[in-house]
Amino acid sequence: MKETTVCPRLSKAMELIGKRWTGLILYQLLEGPQRFNEIVSSLPVSGRLLSERLKELEKEGLVERNVFAEVPVKVEYSLTEKGKGLKDAIANIEQWSKVWLS
Repeated sequence: MKETTVCPRLSKAMELIGKRWTGLILYQLLEGPQRFNEIVSSLPVSGRLLSERLKELEKEGLVERNVFAEVPVKVEYSLTEKGKGLKDAIANIEQWSKVWLS
């Protein structure tokens, strides 16, 4: 039997975007910059988990957190170029789901 090895980069990518809610958060941010409450109201995810995922995505360089010096403070989340690079992959998964999932 042929032995295969998994590409470490593919493994890391799947681990990252395969976490619960991460793909949908990225999908939501493809619409453009959004505030925390906009994201949490558009997805059935708890605020705690959304905050955790956004921090992970920011650490990985997929999302940036923009703080505006206003009163009250305004914070928006947006995709970086690295995050926008997932647009086609997410679109392909969405298309696949329309064909193969009921």
